[in-house]
Amino acid sequence: MILSAHEIKKRFEASASSDQIVLSPYQLESQQPASYDLTCATDTILLSGKVTLVPSTEWIELPHDLAATLMCRSTLGRQGVLIGAGFVDPGFRGNLTLCLVNCGEKDIFLGAGMRIVQIIFHEVRNNTTLYNGTYQDSHGVVQAVKK
Repeated sequence: MILSAHEIKKRFEASASSDQIVLSPYQLESQQPASYDLTCATDTILLSGKVTLVPSTEWIELPHDLAATLMCRSTLGRQGVLIGAGFVDPGFRGNLTLCLVNCGEKDIFLGAGMRIVQIIFHEVRNNTTLYNGTYQDSHGVVQAVKK
């Protein structure tokens, strides 16, 4: 089940931490009917033909029963921008490092605070395992960690 705006707001405002979604800062104008728009933390240029790691402004914390997928906003998609590594496991905490690929012919400027990616929350049933990986409690851009 994908969470609606009503359910996202309800989970954002929940007092029980086991059910709460943390989105900080939360901005009402970023709330969509079935997703939430994440913003770019810093001014960034997406070079044509290159992968650029972009930090989200928002600090995210997912409870045990929610996972999330990430999708580029359609305005960027229409300019040839794709996102890689677009899944967030239950229990994740931190800023997201957004892996954006500019497949278009022109460089694209992303301003700090610009809404660039939608996060879509999904229910995970009967989950007993939380994310505890390399990128837990990430701040800013985190480069790939090879093991």
